[in-house]
Amino acid sequence: MSLRSLLLFAVAVASLPASIQAQELPPAPSSPPPQQTPRETVTGSIGNERSVIAVPALATPQAMSTAAGDTATLGRQIGDVIASDLDRSGLYRPLGPGSVRAITFAEVTAPQLPYWRGSSSAEMLVQGFVRADNAGNLTVGCYLYDVALGTELVRQGYVVQPADWRRAAHKCADAIYSRLSGEAPFFDSRVAYIAESGPKGNRRKQLAIMDSDGANHRFITNGQSLALTPRYSPDYKSIVYVSYLGSRARVYVYDVGTGQQDLVTESTNPTFAPRWSPDGRFILFSMAVAGNTDIYRIAREGGSPRKLTTSPGIDVGGSYSPDGSKIVFESDRSGGQQLYIMNADGSDQRRISFGGGRYATPEWSPRGDLIAFTKIAGNFRIGVMRPDGRGEKLLTDSWQDEAPSWSPNGRILQFFRTSQGASGRSTLWQVDLTGVNERRLPTPGGIDGSDPSWGPVRP
Repeated sequence: MSLRSLLLFAVAVASLPASIQAQELPPAPSSPPPQQTPRETVTGSIGNERSVIAVPALATPQAMSTAAGDTATLGRQIGDVIASDLDRSGLYRPLGPGSVRAITFAEVTAPQLPYWRGSSSAEMLVQGFVRADNAGNLTVGCYLYDVALGTELVRQGYVVQPADWRRAAHKCADAIYSRLSGEAPFFDSRVAYIAESGPKGNRRKQLAIMDSDGANHRFITNGQSLALTPRYSPDYKSIVYVSYLGSRARVYVYDVGTGQQDLVTESTNPTFAPRWSPDGRFILFSMAVAGNTDIYRIAREGGSPRKLTTSPGIDVGGSYSPDGSKIVFESDRSGGQQLYIMNADGSDQRRISFGGGRYATPEWSPRGDLIAFTKIAGNFRIGVMRPDGRGEKLLTDSWQDEAPSWSPNGRILQFFRTSQGASGRSTLWQVDLTGVNERRLPTPGGIDGSDPSWGPVRP
């Protein structure tokens, strides 16, 4: 939500994230590769020439019923999720279970590579299995093979409860993505956002969470109060957000595991944009007092907030650098919204944006190398720049895109897009750093979504 929009604004329980146990799997038998020059590394390509990966349905030694369905059906569903994840990365063109033949259980560790070389354009092959035990657990095995070289690149196994089969699929996709791209994983993560419904003049705004692909959706608040600007904690256990009920603004920390809410601070002054410090000990927030808006820091447990900015005007939207030493924020002290950086104690405040137009909602990359922002110059666009203000690059070009949030690996940005007109909708989108691969994130029942926050990879 933009700075100006924020200034206009004057219980469900989520289950504990299930743990996933690693499972040791048997290696695939070695097979001699065809004669060709070996590849030192395997990477996907950007744009239209994406690497093709075959993902047949995961096999099962015996179809068994589970609380989530029989293992044969789960094998196909897991294959579909893996293929969908790899497609969402923008680097690969997967051929999912509906596009390739099924495999037998025996093939999982003995892939029929001559068949795949001759019958498909696949450069890589994902094979795996789903097995149920008498205790009601699922073991999901995941293998990745280089089709041309005949080598095994990934071998991972996961033991999960049947209800968590999608997590096993995301973990498998993460392992494949990391091996091929050299990037950190991001599929097995969640997104917090504001679910919006009702007429424009009387919006119902609820805090909600879902998986990174839109599945397993949960409402966290019931809509009786207005929820705004959520952010996941660095340890993934909590979400901080602002709640408005009547004229009082409250900053809450919601425990994702227990459903407990802790009040951090409250005020009759407009309060917004809470953000965590990297160590989880402090929370930044902005508050308007007597016509002047400043950035404050408060301990996670509450107490007396400390003011970090004091210049006349509106200072909003602090975001820490990954090492916690600096904060990027927006301010109109120069006459229009621009980006500034200061030390974590509020000292050495200096402007970094000097392009045409206005800049808002800055967010520091988890890698530390870039700052994402909303560029307001006619329309609203998502962009990135280096922390020194150089290298500005705009990634989207729509009427109103705003509030970027980074993926855990710092390669993809999530944001919300509002369409024009009185009946315009707000929807969640993703774009990678090339600006080429842009996708909408589904929300249940077609509800609107805003203020996304992409959480860390789940443990």
